[in-house]
Amino acid sequence: MASLYEPIGQLKGVAEKRAKLYHRLGIDTPYDLLHHFPRSYIDFTAPVRIADAENGSACALRVRVVQKLSPSFVRKGFSLFRVVVTDGENDLTLVFFNTPYTYQAMKAGEEYFVYGKVTGGFTRREMHSPQTQRCADAMLLQPVYPQTVGLTSAMIRTNVAASLAILDEAPIETLPPGLLRAYQLMGLTEALHAVHRPESQAQLDAARHRLAFEELLQFQIGTLMLRHRSGASSAPAMSPDTDLSAFYQSLPFTLTGAQRHAVEVITRDLCDARPMNRLLQGDVGSGKTAVAAAAAAFAAKNGFQTVLMAPTEILAQQHMQTMTEFLAPIGIEPVLLTGSTKAKEKRIIKAAIADGSAKVVVGTHAVIQKDTEFRSLGLVITDEQHRFGVAQRAALAEKGGSPHKLVMSATPIPRTLALIIYGDLEITVLDEMPRGRLPIQTFAVTGGYRERAFGFIRQHLDAGEQAYLVCPMIEESDQLENVQAAESYAESLKSGAFSAYRVGLLHGKMKPQEKEAVMAAMKAHEVDLLVCTTVVEVGVDVPNATVILIENADRFGLAQLHQLRGRVGRGRVQSYCILVTDSRSEEARERLKIMSRTVSGFAIAEEDLRLRGPGDFFGHAQHGMPPLMQAAMASNMPLVSETQEAARRLLREDPELRNPQMQPLRTAVLQLFAKNGENGLN
Repeated sequence: MASLYEPIGQLKGVAEKRAKLYHRLGIDTPYDLLHHFPRSYIDFTAPVRIADAENGSACALRVRVVQKLSPSFVRKGFSLFRVVVTDGENDLTLVFFNTPYTYQAMKAGEEYFVYGKVTGGFTRREMHSPQTQRCADAMLLQPVYPQTVGLTSAMIRTNVAASLAILDEAPIETLPPGLLRAYQLMGLTEALHAVHRPESQAQLDAARHRLAFEELLQFQIGTLMLRHRSGASSAPAMSPDTDLSAFYQSLPFTLTGAQRHAVEVITRDLCDARPMNRLLQGDVGSGKTAVAAAAAAFAAKNGFQTVLMAPTEILAQQHMQTMTEFLAPIGIEPVLLTGSTKAKEKRIIKAAIADGSAKVVVGTHAVIQKDTEFRSLGLVITDEQHRFGVAQRAALAEKGGSPHKLVMSATPIPRTLALIIYGDLEITVLDEMPRGRLPIQTFAVTGGYRERAFGFIRQHLDAGEQAYLVCPMIEESDQLENVQAAESYAESLKSGAFSAYRVGLLHGKMKPQEKEAVMAAMKAHEVDLLVCTTVVEVGVDVPNATVILIENADRFGLAQLHQLRGRVGRGRVQSYCILVTDSRSEEARERLKIMSRTVSGFAIAEEDLRLRGPGDFFGHAQHGMPPLMQAAMASNMPLVSETQEAARRLLREDPELRNPQMQPLRTAVLQLFAKNGENGLN
């Protein structure tokens, strides 16, 4: 009997070539495919009349084939196939390009549902490349799946049907019967059928509710288990009498009230034998590194080492510079350990780490190599945690037994989401900006003002400042086109509007060393204007950069625009953000107005959550949250509360989910956390 857990290549209808395409989507088995949920549905439940179809708008029609016209061979390799259909009142021509199979499959006299954009005038209306299905065996809510080049929704639907047939032979369930009854949830096998082949909107809603409930429940259970395990271990308890006055007096500025409060909370945690597990969340420029330096100074005065791990060398170097500025005046000299540290220097640094004389270590993944040993590691600080692999973070935590952990994030997250995503962490928010920082002035303009904007940028470059230009975004799924757009855009600027300046290029397809070299050149002012894709969103601190222009700004979420805007405004000079868009949609205009009137990342995050939901808010690459869970968090906070309550009840009764009835749920929790980059459960 076929299994849901066999390689996807063994599924009926999936050969080696298609299996490789599925692997690209992270689908390795039929079970994975059944959890590859549709991103939307084509609704054939209420087809419109041909006469009522709006030109240029997609719609569903119910039609009968009147006549199949002879194929037209326009040129070599390009053929047109036309089918005349009617809804009983008006006629319409379906046009297919190079798709003889669909044309041949349609039979005269038979009725079909078709979906696409209607074009043409009063006398001749057409629909190009429509979705088609026979009315006799139609899916009235036809799923549309996340795809990759070479893999269509139709192919996925066929393979899902084969996977559902396997499921019917051996039904599965992950939730205990009592929980299903208590929360009136649909069974898993029924829900998987309904989400892929819904017979009605009500059935689909019930299926999505069940699946979203389970994803949220798994997440809640996992974070509660992490917190429980963390609390069960013992960390070094430091002295509450530790004096930080020398640290405060040595700073070249006065900490904000929010920073002082954060330091008090963190140092109180460091005095507890229960390991600290805290998220320090602050907007760009809110001063998280100064707080981290205070925590490191506190640990050092208690005889413990601190390690601060950054995801890239350039960010590690930036932290090293800042930590040295803050700590050297009180006699603490941080050391930097990265992959490019020379062998002789690396041996010296590792010896200092091993004998405990290096009290503060800043680095990249080099700090977790096996031959890097700490004498008394008391505090682990990770910056931009989501960018580390699970093995890297776990290895770092294991270096010191049970050190205290501080996670820094520059992504402002609405508190409701933060409590879910970082459920295993206590949360401290820096909601106050340092004195002297000027708010970034933001302007939204149309493409007609581009040349004036370029002139504005040139004025600032002539004044010795620097700028970023975020190139047009094509489609997030097509990285190659994005790279080509960036390269061609940079070339046009070099030979045109910015021919007199040093123009650099940064995009996601570059090797890590190439990216870091470009950002280092930008920081050293060897580049005047950096043309880039969104890879610059989390990057090096360049206080001299004062202008950022973002093309096609309507394509981005507010949170991402805010992160991009945060590349400037890091010095004492007035900075500017120019958002260029030709979109006429009301939503786009509203979002850009929000950007223009507020600089608070937290206010923007709340608006972004309201307008777009957490899926677009975070982006899959960053947090990898399951799509149904995203939808639930955006629109159904009562469901979040329900799953929190259910998770607590289940863990009170069975803290490790060892009961045989709980084994499927335990396995699912472990799999979810392994896929979504959490550590401590795998």
